[in-house]
Formats: sequence, structure tokens, C-alpha cells
Amino acid sequence: MASQTRQSVSGGRHDPFQLERLAEELAAREFSSPSVGRTSGTKDPSLQADLPLYVPLSHHNEFLAAETFNTENFLLSRSYTSLPELRTELREYLSSLKEELVLLINDDYEDFISLSTDLRGEGARMARLKAPLNGFRDQIQASRSILQNIQDAVQAKLDARSKLRDEKALLHHLLKISESVTRLESLLLISKPNHADIPPSHLSGATEISAGKYVNRSGHELLPSDDDFPRTRGSRAKHLSRVATEYSQLLYLVSKARAEKCTYVEEIQWSIDRIRDTLTSDLDHLFSSILTGLTGSGEGKTSELERAKLIADLTECLHVYDTLHLWRSAEDIIKRTVVAPYVRKTIHPDTLAAPTSPIVPHTPLPSLAPTCTLPPRTPYTPYTAFFTKQNPFDSKDAASSTPYLDESNDPLSKLFSQILRFVDRDLRRIMQIAEQVSVRSIETTTSTGEGFDIMANVIWPEIGQAIMDELGSVVFAVGKPDEFLKRHRASEAFIHALEFIAPSTRSVQTMRSHPVFASFNKRWQLPIYFQLRWKELVSKLEDTLGTATTSLVFTKPGHSMFLTRQSESVWTAINSCWSAEVFVPDLAHRFWRLTLQLLSRYKVWLETVLPQTDTPVQATSPTDKSRSSTPQASSEAIPENNAVDEFLKQYAIILVDIKVMTVQVLLFGGTRSTLPSPSLPCPRIYALREQLCALNLIAEQAAKQVVQLLSRRAYDSLLPVRSIPSQFRAMSSKRMPTEPSYFVPLILRPVRAFFGIGGATVPGERLREALLKESATEVFDSVCQRYIQYLTAMRKTEESLRRLKKGKKSTLGIFGGASASKDDDRDEERIRAQMILDVEAFGQDGKSLGVNLNLVESYVQLSHMVQSELIDGECPFD
Repeated sequence: MASQTRQSVSGGRHDPFQLERLAEELAAREFSSPSVGRTSGTKDPSLQADLPLYVPLSHHNEFLAAETFNTENFLLSRSYTSLPELRTELREYLSSLKEELVLLINDDYEDFISLSTDLRGEGARMARLKAPLNGFRDQIQASRSILQNIQDAVQAKLDARSKLRDEKALLHHLLKISESVTRLESLLLISKPNHADIPPSHLSGATEISAGKYVNRSGHELLPSDDDFPRTRGSRAKHLSRVATEYSQLLYLVSKARAEKCTYVEEIQWSIDRIRDTLTSDLDHLFSSILTGLTGSGEGKTSELERAKLIADLTECLHVYDTLHLWRSAEDIIKRTVVAPYVRKTIHPDTLAAPTSPIVPHTPLPSLAPTCTLPPRTPYTPYTAFFTKQNPFDSKDAASSTPYLDESNDPLSKLFSQILRFVDRDLRRIMQIAEQVSVRSIETTTSTGEGFDIMANVIWPEIGQAIMDELGSVVFAVGKPDEFLKRHRASEAFIHALEFIAPSTRSVQTMRSHPVFASFNKRWQLPIYFQLRWKELVSKLEDTLGTATTSLVFTKPGHSMFLTRQSESVWTAINSCWSAEVFVPDLAHRFWRLTLQLLSRYKVWLETVLPQTDTPVQATSPTDKSRSSTPQASSEAIPENNAVDEFLKQYAIILVDIKVMTVQVLLFGGTRSTLPSPSLPCPRIYALREQLCALNLIAEQAAKQVVQLLSRRAYDSLLPVRSIPSQFRAMSSKRMPTEPSYFVPLILRPVRAFFGIGGATVPGERLREALLKESATEVFDSVCQRYIQYLTAMRKTEESLRRLKKGKKSTLGIFGGASASKDDDRDEERIRAQMILDVEAFGQDGKSLGVNLNLVESYVQLSHMVQSELIDGECPFD
């Protein structure tokens, strides 16, 4: 190491720039860089330098080989090359292209020159090849025409065979129709007419050989089977069900044949119509006899076994009607056989006058197993005054319970209950079976009017129309509102009971949309009923509000929540609008408007009877008042004590009535289901809140008048504070005061008396929670401000007296001067001590009424004023 140092030192002497050392280091770097690159390439490829690769221009360059040359993209790809270098490179590439082009031309020039020499003699060869082509073309065209003719012949034969196949299928189809017609005629025992009456086409399908024997085209005899003719009454329903199935198949076949426009169908249409009429006639006759047996309208009574068979036959008949889509025909038979006779016998002009005999219910039928799942139904009964005899949800089988009407002393309710018993006894089971049968038809179709709907199409139209025709002059008479309302509620309860008996919600909706239902609702003269009620309520209210509008007529204590008879009358009118004896749900909007009108009329009456004082309270200067301690010497226009007490009493009564009215209206709207809830945002509630806000404005005005009157009374009690200095100077005893002045407890006594604190029961006692703290704070603050005015005037007066005495001292000499000064200082200390005691006692009195003394700024100023010197001390509030 030392030798190397010596060498470097010695070398540094001969080589000052150390070129040899730099050359050695450069050689070492060049020698080690490939190894380092190879090491880094093998160990960590990321350490290699990411330098741009120089790619020379060639034919494979993507930018030069593109269909459209883009200069910008080409320049960006060569961004690492300067423009002069790029120009040089492009020139070099251009020269290389020219050289390649010259080489290409030189290489292919010989072949290009020899091209014309190589084509010699090719024309003759082409002519020899072209000569046989025309013959080939003619042969091919001839073969093509032969093949096309063969193809057309084959296609014609195929089309003819297909047509024959279709005609054969259609013929088989028509044979099926003919056989179906023949079979149906045999099942229905339809006799064959004469040959002259039968169209020829029909004779081609089936020909009558002898009575009761039929043969088809092939000559085979068609004989009905042994079960084609019913032997007993019990199998008639099944027989008709089989016939209906066969008839449905016939209709399907006829529809397909009619789509093919077959004349045969039109020629045998009379046979199809005859089959339909016969089937419908037999079905109607059987259905009518079954209904007669079930409802007990025939002679004798049926046993349980017979009723079970009749129910099975009834179900089968309804299935047949449903299959044939003859729902209205079945409903018409029920109407003619069961409902119409009972309605004619029960509902007539003398029904309400004649005594009604109750219907003895039959033995209840066994319940049917439900064939479909229907949503649970809850009877919609917004309001009814007639309590049901039994709760339908208390029994085990809710479907068998019917809410009957209260029949006590009401012929119409007795009539409705009798009709409900009839519907429940004779028709309810039929409706349930019909609903179960037609559920599939209703679910598989989207059109309206499909399926049975006995309640909407049979029961209600007959009963509703009979009531309007026979009893309309009595039921819908509106001359007596009480009787009218009783009948209206009985009718509403009757309709709700029918809806409860209805087998499904769909039946209820159809019943409500029936024209008879709309006509029945229009017959109720509800606007006239409302006018009668309006006249009754408003006339009574106006009689009360019109008497003694300038004075209040008080109710007896404890007799009502209100203190005036007028407020009680307004509340009674509002309550009557929504009571069970007056309210009708369909007139809810009219009664709501009447409620708002009653509140508006009550506001007008309050504005009329609200007492008005002579002048508002003004903060007048105490210098304008007399120095006398008696209130009679005051120059303010203050009403007499009795008049002020009467005003305060009237204001208290008005405030109590407005508060009670507001609370009762809000509670009334929240507890009645017929009124919208006050918490819900709707236009009706906004109108109600506007009326209540108008009443609250009157209450605020009355509260302000109460504060003014109480402040005046407090001012009267505060007047003796001005005579405190003269009283203490006139007293012979010079001891310090220990108790507040006698007038301090009297200052806030009017507030206590108004709110009934520690005294007799007064109307203002009910306002303590709402107004005591606020009113006491305002009166307390007003009295403090007046107190400060008095003290400021007293301070100015004392300063004037002090300056006057100082002027007199200079002329009196030395006799008695010192003793008089000491007496004046002692009087001032006693006056200040008395004022401090008075202010503290006054503050405690206000605190007992709920006044927060720290928040009353005038009281804080008053405390600082009495704590300072009355004369020599500086008051910060001058």
C-alpha cells in the first residue's frame, strides 16, 4: 500500500494531470461492463437500461406498409431521431428502393420481352377448343328441360296427393261431426224429422234406417249404449255432463270445419242449434228442480241424504253451465226459481207495517272442501250504528256466521234481517259452490264477466230494485232526519252484511259496480239531509251567540270544560257534526267544511266580545305624576279597580275557552276515525290549523291585554316607593330598617290573584301552566323599569335638596351645622338600606312566581342602582 502511494506520488510529479490513472480506470470499466451487463441480465432483468432500439427503415415497417400513411404516427415512432438524421435516413431508404426496383426490372426484363414470342399459335388452339362447346351447351339445355318437366310432373302428383290427403282428413272431420251430431241426438232422445225436412248433405252423413237406428256412410249401425239414456233421476246430472262434454267436442270440430269454409257446417247448423236448445232446456229443467228441492219451496221436506244428493247434482249442473259458458242462464234460473218469488212475497208496500214472521233456518249443510285457495276476506264496515247479534270471528267457522241487524223497534231492520236469513239459508251454499266451480274459468281468462256471480247479478239487483220500487217512498224519505239516518244506517249495515256473505272480494267489487247499486245510493237524498242538519245546528248556535254579545254568560263551575255557554255551544255543534246521531260517512266533506265554518264563526264572536281597555300602557315619566302616595291623585287614565277586575276575569275566561277549544279539536281529530289525523299532511288539516292559528292570535292579544292590566295594578302598588325618603326623615326613631316596606308584597299580588295562587278559585287558575311564568316575567320586568324611573327621579330630587341645604349653610353660621350634616348622612344610609331590602324582597317575590332573575336585565340594573350611593354615588344608568 505504501509502495502504491509512493508510485502515485512519484507519478504525480511526472504526470500532473494523472492521465495514466484515468486511462487505467477507463480500461477497467470497459473490461468490467460486459460482465456486469451479463450478470444483471441473468440475475435481474429489471436492472438493464431501457433504451430505445434503433430499427432501420424497411418494407416491414407498419407505418410504411399501412394503406394510408399517417405522418404524425410515423414521426412519433421516430421521436428519438432528429429531423436532419431522419431526412438522411429517408433519403437512404429511397435510394435503396430505387436500386431494388432497377434490379427487379433487370431480372424480369427477359421474361417480359419473350412473352409475345411464347404466345404465338395460341389463337388457333383456342379456336379448336371453342368449336365443340356450342354442342355441349345445346345438349345440357335439352337435358335440363327434360329434367324440369319430370320435376313438374312429380310435384303436380305430390300436390294432388296432398290435396287428396287434406280432403280425406276434412272428410273424416266432417264424418266425426256427423257422428257427433247423431250421437248427441241419440243421447238427448231427439226424434228424427221426415226426409223432406232434412237437407241432402245431412242424409249423406247419416241416414235413418228405422226408428231409433242410425247408420253412417260405411253402413255400420250406430246404436246408443246402455248408459246413454238415464234410468234414474240421480244419474241425470251425470248424463247431462257427458252430453255437455260431447257437445263441447262438437263445437270444437265445427269451429275447425268452419275455418276451412265448409258448406256442410252451415247446412247442419239447424241440428246443432236443436241439440243446444234441447241440452239447455233439459239442463234448465233439472237445475230448477234441484233448486226447488234444496230451497224447500216444493211440497214436503227433504232428508239429509236427499239433500246431499241434490248438492252433488247441483255441483254437476253448475259444472255443465260453466263448461258451456252459460253462467248468465244459470243465474237467471236462480233468480226466477228462488229469489224472485221470495222477494215478491217479502217486499211489498205494506211490509214495514205488517208484522214479520222469522224464518226458521234449516239444518246447516255440511261444509264443502275448498277447491281453491282464496285470500282471506275482512268485511269492510266503516260505520254502522247497529250492533250484530254475534261476532263472526268468535265462532269456529267464521264463514257460517252472518252479522244480522238489531231488530229492536225497527221494522226495516227486521225486514233486512229476514232477507239476510233467507240468503244465508238458501243461497249462501249455492254461491260457494258456484264460486268454487268458476274459479278455473276466472283464472284462465282475462275478459270480464266470466264465471258465476250470484250475489252481484241475482241477489242484490232483485232485492235492491224491489226496495226502490216498493219501499222507496218510505225508506228514502228525508223529512225526519233522525228516522232517515236510522234507515240509512240500517241499509248500510244490510249492504255490509251482504258483502260479508259474498263468496269473494271479486263478487263484492262487481256488486258495488252494478247499476242497481249506483241507483240505490243515488236515491238517498243526502244533500237535503245535510241541509236539515245544518239548519238545526246553526240555528241553535246563532241563538246562543246572538244573546248578550257584549257580555259573557258563564256556565256553572264543574258543569263543563268551557267557562262560557257560547263556547260550549260551539263545541257541542262541532261534536254533533261527527256524532253517531248526525254523521253520515258519505257527507264527511260537507261536515268537515261545516266544522271549519263553526270555528270561523267562533273566532268572529270572540273578536266581538273581546274587552277593550281605554289606552295602552305608556312608560310616562314619574315627574308628571303627583308626589302624593295615594293612587287617586295619579293623573293616568286608569280604570276603576272593579272595572279592571272585570276585564281581567273576562280575559281569563276567553283564554281558558280558547285553550280548551284548541285542545279538544286536536284530540277530537285524533280519536275519530272519520276525521283526518292532525299529524297527517293534507289540505284539510292545513285548513284546520289555519282556524286554530286564528284562535291562537286572539289568545295572544288577550294575553297581552292581561299583562298590561296586571302591570297597571302593579304600578299602583309601587307608588308608595316615592315617599320613602320623606317618611324616613320625618321619623323620630333613627334605627336602621330590618324589614321590607309594607307595599312590596302588594306589587305582584294582582298576578297572584289573577292566577288564583293562595286565594279563591278563579278562571285564571287553569292558565298557570301555560301563562304564569311568561306573564309574571313580563309584569316583573315592567315593574322593574318603573321602579328604576322612580329611583332616578328620587335621586334628582335629593340632589336638588342637597344643593339647597348647602346654600343655606353658608348663611346659618356655626350653630348646628355639624349635627344637621350627620343626621342627613344617617337618613341617607337608612333610605338606601330600606331600598335594598325592598328590592331583594321584590326579587324573591318574583322568583316565587317562576321569574328567572338573572335573565331580567331591568332587575339587574335595579339591584346595582340601590347598592350605589343615592346621592354622592354615581349611578351608571343615568
